[in-house]
Amino acid sequence: MTPRQRVLAALNHEEPDRVPIDCGAMRSSGIQAIAYHRLMSHLGITADPPRVYDMVQQLAEPDPSYLERFDVDALNAGYQFDPKNWKPWTLPDGTPCRIPAYLDVRPQDGDWLVHDGAGRVVARMAAGTTYFSQTTWPMSDDNWYDQLPALPEKMPLVIWAALPEPMYADGLTEANVQRIAAHVRRLRETHEQAIVLAVGANLFEWGTFLRRMDNFLMDLASDRIRAEALLDKLVECHLASFDRLLPSVGDLVDVIHLGDDLGMESGPFFAPRMYREIFKPRHRILLERIKKAHPHAKTFLHSCGSISSLLEDLIEAGFDIINPVQISARDMAPADLKRRFGRHVVFWGGGCDTQKILPRATPQQVKDHVRRNVDILAPGGGFVFCPVHNILSEVPPENVVAMYEAVHP
Repeated sequence: MTPRQRVLAALNHEEPDRVPIDCGAMRSSGIQAIAYHRLMSHLGITADPPRVYDMVQQLAEPDPSYLERFDVDALNAGYQFDPKNWKPWTLPDGTPCRIPAYLDVRPQDGDWLVHDGAGRVVARMAAGTTYFSQTTWPMSDDNWYDQLPALPEKMPLVIWAALPEPMYADGLTEANVQRIAAHVRRLRETHEQAIVLAVGANLFEWGTFLRRMDNFLMDLASDRIRAEALLDKLVECHLASFDRLLPSVGDLVDVIHLGDDLGMESGPFFAPRMYREIFKPRHRILLERIKKAHPHAKTFLHSCGSISSLLEDLIEAGFDIINPVQISARDMAPADLKRRFGRHVVFWGGGCDTQKILPRATPQQVKDHVRRNVDILAPGGGFVFCPVHNILSEVPPENVVAMYEAVHP
């Protein structure tokens, strides 16, 4: 099978010739640039300084040799593989790298700050950390409801909109949409991997990005009418983005990725009834629009945490794929998930715990852990291997190698 055929078979709940592998097809299955540089050195691969395509999480755009070395079967449509429009920077450990040229990143008292076009600080990387954090919640004040008509102008102040992949730097202008389509077309013509396109379309998370976590949870509990008005405005914005972007990519993408972290380690942020009443109908609207434009594409939800109590409703809403399958969270044991939901949803993740096993175990312990998870999740298809979230900077390169080697011993 080609890499794309392999992924499509798994997505159709058929057993491919081998388990398909992802490393970086979306922004929660990649590798931090520090770990990537260390891994490439460990492998003896000489490459240019890593390109940090996701500045928030400091994720590296993989070199083609990396994709080949680890038999990676899926690609992020945001990857550029283009040396232009990047500028030099230095990672927190002193490693040289390159970052998107449009970013205005400035040092201040040991921290790094990202400024938007108006000079406002929209993100901060504190000294000693390896990621940027949000610094402003543009609708957290008391008169936020009166600002709903201006929501499209508020959203660019949020870190996840202010620091996008280079492909989206100019927003979804007509010229940029055509540039995105041309880029995705080149990926399809020059690579055999399946292609994953991120559209975001977060609902709960955008509420927390705009209002702040504490405020939005209180809104949901005590001010539901206004909370739902915000969600309806978000749906309107997301649908408008879909209508601009999706027709341009046609049949070029195989998976369309949405995000919405609905879970904590102990369970969802809210009762399943609240998901069913508030979020599920709106997710269904978004997914129906995607399916209408791209009936062949599979829809992918990234949601961290314990979400087993929401899975039946997420499947009914129209999600085909769940990621990252946080197997260390409550009620997220791989065997139970496979038994209950394996015929109805694809598990894109759950291959290796990234909290304790990958950074702290021995290479042999990593292999044993991965092999157990693959043996549970792979039978019958419906599984794409990747670790539970990104490979972080502290992970030893030997453990990364051990993880991928264990998938196909």
